[in-house]
Amino acid sequence: METKEAPVRWFEDIGKDDVAEAGGKGANLGEMTRQGVPVPPGFVVTSRAYFDFLAGSGLRPVISEAISSVDGSDPAALGEASSRIKEAVQSAAMPSSLIAAIQEAYRRLGGGFVAVRSSATAEDLPKASFAGQQSTYLNVHGQDAVVDAVKACWASLFEAHAMFYREEKGFEHLDVGIAVPVQRMVDADVAGVMFTCEPVSNDPSKLFIEAVYGLGEGLVSGQLSPDTYVVDKANMRLERVSVARQEWRMARGAGGGAPHEGANRQVAVPPEQAGRQKLDEALIMALVEIGKKLEAHYNHPQDIEWAVEDGTLYLLQTRAITTAASLP
Repeated sequence: METKEAPVRWFEDIGKDDVAEAGGKGANLGEMTRQGVPVPPGFVVTSRAYFDFLAGSGLRPVISEAISSVDGSDPAALGEASSRIKEAVQSAAMPSSLIAAIQEAYRRLGGGFVAVRSSATAEDLPKASFAGQQSTYLNVHGQDAVVDAVKACWASLFEAHAMFYREEKGFEHLDVGIAVPVQRMVDADVAGVMFTCEPVSNDPSKLFIEAVYGLGEGLVSGQLSPDTYVVDKANMRLERVSVARQEWRMARGAGGGAPHEGANRQVAVPPEQAGRQKLDEALIMALVEIGKKLEAHYNHPQDIEWAVEDGTLYLLQTRAITTAASLP
């Protein structure tokens, strides 16, 4: 078991109260792991490691000067400041002790392909959603590539749109930390999202699922139209199914791009499979059971990412639906 001061902490040692160290995404991955939800194993490079990196590299005054010298409502100036800050973060040396800790944790995880995700400490909050503002890298392979991906996630805290959003919400840029969860990559046959409260009408009695063949990135990026399933939570009845024909899926590539990025590729879906329903009722109901469990645990409707690999269901993240009210 890692101490709270450790720069790397395993999911099983993290809970929902550890947002300051693990960020919203990391804290929820740990909480789900503790609740027995099937989460791919992994660890978090903590926000403490990020703040120590800023202090040790002398970046804080550089970042402060770049931000204070621009008007946050000027997109061009904000973009220029963002580029300056990201270049400075990427160029600064990561402490050798942290590099060693990340590489050791990656080896303990078993190596192979991992997902490296950003988890800001001002993320997935009930009254503000910073989800999607920072970078995620899929299919990262090799200990050096993982270290590079962690630093790239740190730099992405200063994307122009993320900086603008913090300005708009009144968050001090240098007070917002970022943690980086690293977890075994699920090579998904089917993936998608689940809302435990119907997202359009905010109907808390309905659970809404979207599903696509392949990695969920095809859905999240808006490139693919999903199957949709609506379930009545009280009686566990599948009320509505809409099947979308899918001609291709997002799959693991053979590498390429930046050293820390495993290039995804588009793979044709066999014609006889393209028009089929992507989830059978057993998997739908398995998702519903987990969705209801998480909603009850957090006492708030949840937006959940999931994936299925070789028939096994995994939960990749959960966060509060900010437009929905807490449960009574």
